[in-house]
Amino acid sequence: MTPKRNPLSSYLDRLAPPEGLLLLILSVLVGACTGLAAVLFIKLIHFIQYVSYNGLSSAVPVLGKWVYLLVPIVGGLLVGPLILFAQEAKGHGVPEVMQALILRGGRIRARVAAAKIAASALCIGTGGSAGREGPIVQVGSALGSSLGQVLRLSDERIKNLVACGAAAGIAATFNAPIAGVAFAIEVLMCGLQVRHFGNVVIAAVSASIVSHFFFGNRVAFEVPIYTMNSPLELVFYLLLGLSAAIIGIMFIRMLNFSENVFDGWDFPQLLKPAVGAVFLGILGFAYMHLPGVAEPMTGGAHGGSGAVIPHMYGSGFPFIEVAIQGKATLWILVLLIFLKPLATSFTLGSGNSGGVFAPSLFIGAMLGGAMGHLFNAYFPEIVSSPGAFALVGMAALFSATARAPLTAMLIVFEMSNDYFMILPLMVAGVTATFFAQWLHPESIYTLKLAKRGVRFAEGRDMDIMQGVRVSEVMKTTPVTVHKDQPLSDLMALFQETNLHGFPVMKDGGKVWGIVTLQDIDRAQMRGDFSSTKMKVADVAVEDPITVFPDEPIWVAIQKMSPRDLARLPVVRRGSSGRLAGLISRSDILRAYDVGVMRKQRGQIIDDQVELRKSPENSFAEFVLTDSDNCNKAMVKEMQLPDTVNLVSIKRGGEIIIPRGSTRLEVGDVVTVYGKVSDIKVLKDVLNSCPLPAQYGNSN
Repeated sequence: MTPKRNPLSSYLDRLAPPEGLLLLILSVLVGACTGLAAVLFIKLIHFIQYVSYNGLSSAVPVLGKWVYLLVPIVGGLLVGPLILFAQEAKGHGVPEVMQALILRGGRIRARVAAAKIAASALCIGTGGSAGREGPIVQVGSALGSSLGQVLRLSDERIKNLVACGAAAGIAATFNAPIAGVAFAIEVLMCGLQVRHFGNVVIAAVSASIVSHFFFGNRVAFEVPIYTMNSPLELVFYLLLGLSAAIIGIMFIRMLNFSENVFDGWDFPQLLKPAVGAVFLGILGFAYMHLPGVAEPMTGGAHGGSGAVIPHMYGSGFPFIEVAIQGKATLWILVLLIFLKPLATSFTLGSGNSGGVFAPSLFIGAMLGGAMGHLFNAYFPEIVSSPGAFALVGMAALFSATARAPLTAMLIVFEMSNDYFMILPLMVAGVTATFFAQWLHPESIYTLKLAKRGVRFAEGRDMDIMQGVRVSEVMKTTPVTVHKDQPLSDLMALFQETNLHGFPVMKDGGKVWGIVTLQDIDRAQMRGDFSSTKMKVADVAVEDPITVFPDEPIWVAIQKMSPRDLARLPVVRRGSSGRLAGLISRSDILRAYDVGVMRKQRGQIIDDQVELRKSPENSFAEFVLTDSDNCNKAMVKEMQLPDTVNLVSIKRGGEIIIPRGSTRLEVGDVVTVYGKVSDIKVLKDVLNSCPLPAQYGNSN
C-alpha cells in the first residue's frame, strides 16, 4: 500500500519550486537549526561540567579528588539507557553518517539527533574523553536527513542535506565555515561534487552566523603570531608529520582494540559505558595526584566551565591552547600523548557517546608541543617557537587519523587565524596522510565500518562491487567494427548510434582493439588524415585492456581507473580473445544498484527465509540493458519458467512490486527467485519477449 503523503510534501508537489531555490532554502534552514543545536550542546556540556565538578565539590567537599572517579561513572550509568534508545548514538557518530550516505540514501532516524545531544553532553560534561564535533556532525546530518524525508525528497537531495548538516556542525562548533565545507566533501562525500558545493557552503555560513550571535566573532584559540625562522624548519615539520602518522595509527589501533574488547564482552550493554568510565576515572584520579596539573580549564573555544579537571577529560580545548602558546611543560606533554588515546579508548570503546575529532587535535597538539620543545633545545637557531609545532601537530595528527589533510589544514588555519603557518601545515598534514595511509589503509572513521563488512573507495562500497559479476551487467551484443573497414564506415557508425566507442574485431570473432571518438579527434589533428583512404586499424588502439565475464565489477573499475577509460571489452576465458560483451561506466553504476539491493536483501532475510537454505534455489538480479528485447514489454509477456518467480523491480531508487501490467524499462534491476538451473537461462528469456507494435524494435 502506498504510504500516505504528509501535508508539507503534498504542498511542495503542488508548488513545484525550482530545484535550486528549494535546496537553497532548505540548506539555510538546516544550517541555522544545526547552529542552534551546536549552541545548545556546548552550553549544556559546560553546565553539566560545572555542576558535576564545581557544584559537587562545593556541596560535598569531603569527596576531594575522589570526584574524578565518581563523576565519570555516574555519567556512564546515565548514558547507557540513551544508547539503547538509539544505537546510532553510540561511539563517535561519523561512520554512521557515512554509512547512511552510501548505503541508505542518506536516511537517518530523527531520534538520533535528540539521543546524540543528550548522551554526548552527559559523557563529555562528566569527564568522558571525547569531542563534541562528531556528535554535532551527526546531529546536523540527522536534521538534514529528517527534513528531506518529511518532504519526501529524492535520495540525491537527502544526501545533499545530510552534507549540509555535517558542514554546519563543524562550522558552528569551531567557528570554521570553510573547514566545515571541506569536511563534508573530503570525509563524508568522498570526493568533490560540484552540484552539492553551493548548498553546503550556504549551510556552513548559516551555522556560523548563528554561532557568532551567541558566542561572538572570535577564534577558537588565542594563538601568538608564529613565523618560520628558516626554510630549514620545514624539515622538522616533515619529521613531525611522520611522527604524527605513527602516533595516529597508535590511536586508531588502541580505540579499535577497546571497541573489540567491549563488543565481544558478554555483559549488559546498558552498563558497559559505566565500566569504561571506571577505567577512565582511575586514570584521572591518578593523574590529578601528579604535581602541577590541577589547573582550572577555563580557556578554549567559546569559553569553559572553570572546572578543575584532568587534562585528558572532556574535549581538552583549554589545555590545547596552553600547548599552542608554548606554556606547557615537556613532561606533561609527553605523558598526555599516551594518556589521551588511552582515556578516549576507555570512553568511546565502551560505548559512550562522543567524537574523535577533538581527541585527535589534542594528541597532535601534545605531540607537536613535545617535539617543538626538543627541536628548540637542540636547534635553537632554527626552531624558536615550540608552540608553533603544537599548532601544526593538531593538523598533522588529524590528517593521519581521518585521512583528510585539506580539512585539517583549513580547520587549524581558521581556528588560529594565522596565515603564516600555512606552509608547515601543508607539509606536515600531507606527509602524515600519505605515511599513515601506507602503514594503515583504514582511517579512524572507515575502520569501524570495515568491521561491519562495509569498505569505501571513491564513495562506493568495495564489498558491494565485489559481489556483482561483469557478466550480470555487461552488454552481450555490443556494436563492433572490423579493423579492415574503411574509416568512413566508422564515422558513419558514430553518427548513427550516438555511441562513443566500439570494440574492434579481427577475423575469427576475436578482439583486436578498441576505438573511441577521442581516437578520431587525435587522428584528425594529423596532417595525413583521410576518412576514405584510412582504415579503422589506423586510428584504433590495438591490444586493449580487457576483463573476463566471471570477474567482479571492482576488477573492471581498477582497470579503468589509471587511464580513466570509459569502456572495456569483455572476453571469454581460454578462448584467446573471443568477444563476450562490453562494459561501460553506466553499466558499473547499474551494477552498484544491484549490489546494494542484494546486500540489503541478504541483511533482511538471511535468517528469516528458509528457502535460501536450499542449494537448489537462489535469488538473482539482472540489469535490463538496451540490448534486451524485454525492454518496454509487460511482465505478463515474459516467458518465465514455472520454477522462477519475479520478485521486484528497482527503478530510479524505488522498489516496484511487479504486476502483470508493469512495463519493463532500460536500467531496471530485476530480482527473481527460483531454481538455480532455470535462473541460469533467464538471460535468454529477457531476449525472447515479444515487443508491442507501438514500441517497435530498438535493435
